[in-house]
Amino acid sequence: MLRKKIKVRRKKGYVGVAVDGVAGFWRGWIWQIFKWVFLSVLIGAALSIVLVVMLRFVNPYMTYYFVSEKMRLGTIERDWTPLKEFSPVVARSVVAAEDANFCLHIGFDIEGIKSALADNGRLRGGSTISQQVAKNVFLWQGRTWVRKGLETWFTLLIEIFWSKARIVEVYLNITEMDEGVFGAAAAGRHYFGVEPNKISTLEAGRLAAVLPSPKKRSASIPTPFIKKQTRQIIAGARMIEDDGRADCFENS
Repeated sequence: MLRKKIKVRRKKGYVGVAVDGVAGFWRGWIWQIFKWVFLSVLIGAALSIVLVVMLRFVNPYMTYYFVSEKMRLGTIERDWTPLKEFSPVVARSVVAAEDANFCLHIGFDIEGIKSALADNGRLRGGSTISQQVAKNVFLWQGRTWVRKGLETWFTLLIEIFWSKARIVEVYLNITEMDEGVFGAAAAGRHYFGVEPNKISTLEAGRLAAVLPSPKKRSASIPTPFIKKQTRQIIAGARMIEDDGRADCFENS
């Protein structure tokens, strides 16, 4: 009987050691995975900050969407133009159309989001100009939570490291205004045959009116809806000039 008890005790002890060993093995692996994930996130965050700071001074030559459209169409129209070389009404019109409170927020228009909530909590309305720049310069097209999270991160970074004027300048040069036509300078030549500094109030309003759906709308052959939108945008551009909501990108 004594021998049997001793054997049983040894067996139990052996099992306990084995279980502890397996648990320790998995704890080690989990810790290694956590460490590598943490380091990867840290390195990714650091690299993204470096990239954003660099693009404060260097113009983004190519984006994911530029590449995809060039591969699809064979060629694209674009011509980088400094903000100061645009007719001032161009920037005002785009801001009035897309993000009238651009100068009042830090990338996320909270009041606009609150006023846009409708239909059982579903959000109606578009992103801010800062969010659109973050998406179009640094990310790919899509609606996944991962992309949305990265968009939020890059929006915060460009609001921290870029001036408002720089954000508007980049937006005016990368946004699509017709199929394969990127930027207000290229769009001005494409639609009206004019240089950026010669774009009129009416032309600027029409360019801004096509922004929500540039592949389906035309600034040179406006529908009654586009004409109505243009009138509203022209009025909005005058309003943000008068009430100071254009100061952050015009007087910086």
